[in-house]
Amino acid sequence: MKVRRSDRLIDMTSYFLNNPHKLVSLTYFAKRYESAKSSISEDLAIIKRTFNVRGIGVLETIPGAAGGARFIPSIGEEEAERFIWEMAAELSQENRLLPGGYVYLSDLLGKPEVLRHVGRLIARQYMGRQVDAIMTVATKGVPIAQSVAYYMNAPFVIVRRDSKITEGSTVSVNYVSGSSQRIEKMELSKRSLRRGSHVLVVDDFMKGGGTINGMKSMIEEFDSELVGVTVFAEGVVDEGSRLIEDYTSLLKVDNVNTLNKTIHVSAGNYLAKVFGKRTE
Repeated sequence: MKVRRSDRLIDMTSYFLNNPHKLVSLTYFAKRYESAKSSISEDLAIIKRTFNVRGIGVLETIPGAAGGARFIPSIGEEEAERFIWEMAAELSQENRLLPGGYVYLSDLLGKPEVLRHVGRLIARQYMGRQVDAIMTVATKGVPIAQSVAYYMNAPFVIVRRDSKITEGSTVSVNYVSGSSQRIEKMELSKRSLRRGSHVLVVDDFMKGGGTINGMKSMIEEFDSELVGVTVFAEGVVDEGSRLIEDYTSLLKVDNVNTLNKTIHVSAGNYLAKVFGKRTE
């Protein structure tokens, strides 16, 4: 049965939003709606323009017999900035301060709306880059990795500090904890990551950077390449004590007073790196 244009537009938009990075042929849509390819092309132009204006993402149209359309999720500068500063205000509440200068994040990273924004933000940063896998460490980074994996249409892998029998044989590396300077161990199932992969590392919180450094070593063990590192929040460290320099943070804990139990969180370097925006 032939479908009206308004119904086609709604259904096609829903399809793209639920299938990011998937190339869909015009023939598929033409058969789905019993419509001419010329009509489908006009529909795609409308959706493409709307996605662009609203900052939802990019709808790529690829010509040729093997072509079609592919939706690449993104986020606009205004929406990204608003979300980051809302999170900064939320995390600056004194009841979020934990011993050691850490910030309580679990409730926020359990909210689907927050995770959707985080996933889109990180996916926006790596648009146009080859990412074969998203890597994080158990357990608090898992929701972030899952959200990013959805928006980038790539699998995520979980590095663990203790092996599980259900993981099969594993690769293990030793690393120095950035905060305690102790030698720690992390493991990853040999089946989790293909050798030669391009890997994006994400995590919830970074202080000294030891865990991130451990994951970098793990990626090297798999003869793979690190694409980048993005964390939800970075903590305060003494100058020169952080073990990793090249990273992106959405938020930054820039002032902690454990005596007065006060905390101040501001925007991290994400807005500057992605949009070239000063956040001071």
